[in-house]
Amino acid sequence: MRRFLTDRGLLAGAAASVAVAMALSAGCTVVQDDETDYGITTATAELRAMRVTAESNGELEPVLKVEVKSKASGEILELFADSGDEVEQGTLLAEVDPRDVDNAFNQAQADLDVAEARMEISEKQRDRSKELLDSAVITAREYEQAQLEHANSQAGLVRARTNLDLATLRRADVKITAPMSGTILEKLVEFGQVIQSATQNVSGGTTLFIMANLDDMRVRTFVDEEDVGQLAAGMVATVMVEAFKDRTFEGVIEKIEPQALVQQNVTMFPVIVLLDNRAGLLKPGMNAEVEILIDERDNTLAVPNNAVVEPQQLAPAAEVLGLDPEATTIDRAVWGPLMAEAQQKLNSLVPTVPTMTAAAGGARGFGAMQGGPGAAGDGAAPGEGAGGAAAEDMNGGDGAASALSMAEIRNLMENGEISRDSAMALFSAMAGGGQQRPGARGMAGGQQMAGGQRAGGNPGGTAAQGDGEAGAAMGGQRAGGRGQGGFGGGQGVPGGRGGMGGFGGMGGFGGMGGFGMAMGGSTGDPAFKPAVAFVVDAAGNLEPRAVILGINDWDYAEVLAGLQAGEELALVGPAQLHARLQENIERMSRRMGGGRPF
Repeated sequence: MRRFLTDRGLLAGAAASVAVAMALSAGCTVVQDDETDYGITTATAELRAMRVTAESNGELEPVLKVEVKSKASGEILELFADSGDEVEQGTLLAEVDPRDVDNAFNQAQADLDVAEARMEISEKQRDRSKELLDSAVITAREYEQAQLEHANSQAGLVRARTNLDLATLRRADVKITAPMSGTILEKLVEFGQVIQSATQNVSGGTTLFIMANLDDMRVRTFVDEEDVGQLAAGMVATVMVEAFKDRTFEGVIEKIEPQALVQQNVTMFPVIVLLDNRAGLLKPGMNAEVEILIDERDNTLAVPNNAVVEPQQLAPAAEVLGLDPEATTIDRAVWGPLMAEAQQKLNSLVPTVPTMTAAAGGARGFGAMQGGPGAAGDGAAPGEGAGGAAAEDMNGGDGAASALSMAEIRNLMENGEISRDSAMALFSAMAGGGQQRPGARGMAGGQQMAGGQRAGGNPGGTAAQGDGEAGAAMGGQRAGGRGQGGFGGGQGVPGGRGGMGGFGGMGGFGGMGGFGMAMGGSTGDPAFKPAVAFVVDAAGNLEPRAVILGINDWDYAEVLAGLQAGEELALVGPAQLHARLQENIERMSRRMGGGRPF
């Protein structure tokens, strides 16, 4: 790293040892303050390995854990297991005093004997009553009474048999056995203790043991909501515990629970990580550190995070570096080729990750964004506007081929092939990234987009003689001959072709000439992010340059396009940048009469 000082007083002094000329090749000029020194620290873009992970802490617990209780009440006579014992399903663990259940069994057996005797007597009485009725010795009512006694005897016999069956089962309940194969984690009772039945007590009964199967363990960890969107079930996780500092354990995300929890004003989501513990090294309750791999690169170009800024922060960053913010601009026409270059590099790095590729032969993104007003009714050929020329360079002269319809974009978003965040980041780049450049002629009489014509998109209409009404391709509305600028663009010129576009801002959405940026299509595939870096040239001047970023590991950002290894970049202090942004907001607030500008 090296450090520059720019100060008019130093430059004016005869003893000044360093003269820094900050006239940028893109038309940037240096704002030099007589009283302020601008200290600029630099870093070099270099190849490095990057690893993006989500980290959190948790506690190990068994997947299957049960409380062992007794269905019988009474005093514990014997305990056959202790904590730490490995037991198989059905192993005898404890025995409860059986006297109460034995007495109940004997009583049930006696009741059954009585019920059987009553049944036998009632059958004989019914048969005799039948004979007497046939002989007219008794009345029909007396015979019916004998039949009723027989029915009651039958019901008594059924009850007695059922009670005996229950008493037999209760005799078996005094022997408590293991409900599954596993390990005794805790023994909660001792010999001679009187316990309560789990089935006959409203409190749930007494717990004798806690046991679990330790072959399968899990970590319940909490992940910040900023990271949880990059995680999915099935992703690999690395688990480390204090007991084995020299080794790691591999797990897999079982699920991400849908309900968030707030811990110390931070929204967290529970993430369950499964572990194979057949080796028996992991124990319940161990503190675990979980690292979930999101993405990684072996050898990629990267720069420090404070070496790049968002496009809408270009002007404040220029002020921090001592440049003229009004003269510091980025040509929007560069985004299309950069997107194509970034897509190509990403395909070579991670070919297995599904991404949305660019159109055949060219970039379908920002290459077709620039263009001036089309003449009324001139019917210019595709690709003649300035933005159309960018598409033409990439796409063999057919700028119109690089546009997508709204329905296609909607389908791509519904299918998960492009992300909404990536799209909004690119819109932000349009809004804050640079100046409007006039173009030649647009197609179909001119279609307005972002302060210029939309060449390279699908035609939104045909121009009439004089004041045409070519609408923007996607949801455009005609604007009576005065087109409104698109995302971040100014108004179109009078006599204008093209209309008020339609995707959350003035100007046609279709003017992008397509939406084919290489968006991340799945978890682990980063969305492209446009940014600006200030490159130090051989003469020591600062040049703002558009770049496309990939993954970010919190310290470094991957550069997919726009920079070369070895180039030197100026670092922008986050605190200074924040202060400049706050000053701008306050300045806008004062101009609006004290209200917030947005």
